[in-house]
Amino acid sequence: MSPAEINAVSINEIRESGQESIRDYFEQHIQSFYSLGRLYLTNQQQMEELFYQSIVKAQKKLPRFKSNDSFETWITTIFIHMCWEHSEDENKQVSAESKSGQSIFQALNQLEKYEKEALVLTYVKGLSKENAANLLQVSGEKLNEYLFSGIQSLRTELGYGTNFNGCKEYYPHYVAYLERTLERSSKIDLEVHVYHCRECQEDLATFQELMLMMTNIAEKIEEFQVPSDFMENVKARLAEKEKQSLEKNRRRLKITVSVAAVFALFISLGVFTGVFAKFYYSWTEDDLELRAFLQEGLGERLNLVAESEGVKITIKSAIADDFQTLVFYEIEDMNEDNQYLLDYYEGISVRSENAGVNHGSNPRYFNPELHSDLNKESKNVYHGKISLFPIKDDKGTMKLKITKIHKLQQAANYWETESKSGEWDFEIPLNKNPIIEYALDEEIEVEGIPLRIEKLTLAPTTTVLQYSVNQSQAEEVLDLVSFEYLEMNKRKAKGDLYGSFYSEVQEDVNWLTFEAHFDSLFGERAKEFSAQLGLVQLSYADNKNIELDPSVVYPQTVEYAGSTLSIDKVEVGGTTELIIRNNDWENGGYDSLQLHVIGEDGNDAVSMEMESEGIIVDKNGVEYHMNEELPVPYQEIEQPRHIQISQKVRLYNTEEEKYLRPKRLELYGYSVTKYLDEMVTVSLQED
Repeated sequence: MSPAEINAVSINEIRESGQESIRDYFEQHIQSFYSLGRLYLTNQQQMEELFYQSIVKAQKKLPRFKSNDSFETWITTIFIHMCWEHSEDENKQVSAESKSGQSIFQALNQLEKYEKEALVLTYVKGLSKENAANLLQVSGEKLNEYLFSGIQSLRTELGYGTNFNGCKEYYPHYVAYLERTLERSSKIDLEVHVYHCRECQEDLATFQELMLMMTNIAEKIEEFQVPSDFMENVKARLAEKEKQSLEKNRRRLKITVSVAAVFALFISLGVFTGVFAKFYYSWTEDDLELRAFLQEGLGERLNLVAESEGVKITIKSAIADDFQTLVFYEIEDMNEDNQYLLDYYEGISVRSENAGVNHGSNPRYFNPELHSDLNKESKNVYHGKISLFPIKDDKGTMKLKITKIHKLQQAANYWETESKSGEWDFEIPLNKNPIIEYALDEEIEVEGIPLRIEKLTLAPTTTVLQYSVNQSQAEEVLDLVSFEYLEMNKRKAKGDLYGSFYSEVQEDVNWLTFEAHFDSLFGERAKEFSAQLGLVQLSYADNKNIELDPSVVYPQTVEYAGSTLSIDKVEVGGTTELIIRNNDWENGGYDSLQLHVIGEDGNDAVSMEMESEGIIVDKNGVEYHMNEELPVPYQEIEQPRHIQISQKVRLYNTEEEKYLRPKRLELYGYSVTKYLDEMVTVSLQED
């Protein structure tokens, strides 16, 4: 099935077939994806894991795929991101079979991450500059900088030397000139200069040679042969995942009379054993959160120690359930007064020897707790916790490899870019704790959109509220719901800083399912609970066409989405620019715009790049300018709202002799953040 054929199929049909559509697409384009993956990973086992995780991730995100987007770009984006994750975890270098190919691939792997990604996406994968920039989440200008520095670094790695002394003021034009996209006046200026400058001649010649080499890599990587049993092994893992999911659902505890009997037995045993545990840990464990887990028998003291590069890491305990493995640790700098923490996304690798790891979950992020009493005691010791993937089986051993720790700055409560490398290895024994689930059937309306509350799960490490949002209203879409807290028996559990997560369980194409995470309420028994709604983000479809005429005097104003927009500038040239400003952002209106720019030929601009200036406003109206250093850490801002104040749109034309003249600006929608003060109360009944 080609990308065009997939895009021709309705999104509902794609969602209904789900994993099969994704799997079939990978199978039919296996050579392309396999070759791309081999630029990051080295052996069949790693590649099978990459394909398996990519298919699972794509199937999970499928309900959010928009039918007017490119399916190929969407699924390639997912695959590339998984390549990043797996290559960083394994820290491997890719090699090819031929001698000439080996040098270029090894050289690529010596580059900085974004340099390599820019080169691979643009010249090997052949994505457009716009798509490559979007995938890397950078501007078009920044992408060109990465391409330039990447080619420079590649030249050094391939042994061309460093004695190139081209004129630096012409560096920004190299890539565009060789791609034949440089505007005419700059092109003539560069050619005249190069004609008289020998250093620039040599510099530009090697750039051209390396860019041609990069475009030829696509042919070289086709030499990678896909093993005959490769896709069958991936399919077998997908089938096993489906089987384990069914078994997992059967194992989950329900609130029934039998569960009540188990808890009655637990309470009776606690009379004899629980009192001692509570007394013992109240004297021996200073971490209040860990103490509570140990007192309830949900974990045990481990005190696993590893030392490297003058730093000692102690794994104090690990609490496991179906949602995460919560690891409590202590890091001691034995030589200097530094405090370090762990970051799951950099320097952490997790494997399970005899119990599979569930990579489909969403590990939680926890803010550094520098101001806690425990972390104020010593300047060289930090006590923290980190959320890792849960294990699939009821018990097992998790292999944790730590290769990088991150230095904390005491005054500002954040970690610096400075990090310390080493090698700390642990084998953590785990026993997965049971969870308690309440099946719910409560439907409410949020800003006129149906929201269905479906399940409440009480787990030892977290509380999870599953809800679904109706997607049938095309003109108004509820993108995000954030809960401040959940209350049960007058005990409040604070909501996760980053709101709700997209659920891996999607049962109805007309409803999009999310999971809201809160602090743990495990052990509570009640007949009802309440959830405090915080903020919501909505998208509205609202079409408005604005004619653009570069010959008139700007700024021009127009009313849209409850705001007065000012089009400050329409300038035609080699790069055509528009500047759109939101004059009424202080009075509400929109947060961000969705727009197209149509050229004089009636088509979308061939290439469009956008920059925005924004501001953060919290629930109380306090403003934080994004181009200034924040006076407090971002995570301490109460319910932040991100508002675009101005947008600069740059348009490019691929034809050197023509300027792109914009004909009209098409606004097709906008997004809004609203603060709510609503409490939802839901009854709980045992099944």
